[in-house]
Amino acid sequence: MKVLLHLSFVCMLVPALAQRTKLFVAAGQSNAVGMGDSALSKAYATSKTFEYRFTGDSLVKLVDPVGFSELHFEKANTGSTWPAFASAYSSATGDKVIIVQGARGGSSCSKKAELSNYGTWDTTGNLLLFDNAILKIKAAERKAGVKVSGIIWSQGERDANAINTQQLSQEEYGLMLTLLINRFRKALGVQVKFYIIQTGFYIHHPQDGFDKVRAAQEAIAGQIKDVYIVYNQTGGFANKAWMKDDIHYNQAALNDIGKTIAQKIRLVEKKQL
Repeated sequence: MKVLLHLSFVCMLVPALAQRTKLFVAAGQSNAVGMGDSALSKAYATSKTFEYRFTGDSLVKLVDPVGFSELHFEKANTGSTWPAFASAYSSATGDKVIIVQGARGGSSCSKKAELSNYGTWDTTGNLLLFDNAILKIKAAERKAGVKVSGIIWSQGERDANAINTQQLSQEEYGLMLTLLINRFRKALGVQVKFYIIQTGFYIHHPQDGFDKVRAAQEAIAGQIKDVYIVYNQTGGFANKAWMKDDIHYNQAALNDIGKTIAQKIRLVEKKQL
């Protein structure tokens, strides 16, 4: 009887331990890549946070500059939000955290907004990013032995500029983002949670396109299951002196985003436990 009880306990424990690794995808454009300062993010390096590299099929310590020049994705120049996020999430949960970096500066959601070879998440265009993202995510899932826990999306500046120049409408942007979410879920075979860092503003440029992108993101989060805005304070970064330049967030902003979205994602997960 004691042996049976022991085996039963072990069987319960093994699946629990299997959930102790969390895999998150960092996707989007330049603010997802990170244009901050690695010297100000190094404090968030821990022994439980890693990044997956497709080249070499390896897990490496998560330290800035996060990312690797592979599959058309880019490395942070030089600091990103991901060490702060992974550290805060791991501290709150005790979990090992793996980041899959899938971001490229200047990339668009709609092909109508694509610039030259900057890339697009659309189904057609000059430089397509989606298939490479899926390739990298699935390889990371095999390496880690777990399914992806969520996609963290920081993108929209390129499409906002295209709305300002009347190449794109708010409705078209919203449709393309919705289709992208559905494509991720179909390709990954799960109703993966989609976490949006709401797009900020481009200083000294028309605000209308950015307001429309932000409104579309809010609408999608309100309409589609398991889509959440986990950070909505980017619009106030200029007033906090949290901009590195007219469009990119500095490291103070990136660190705040990381810590905040870790808290918000944990709240989402606790509601669904």
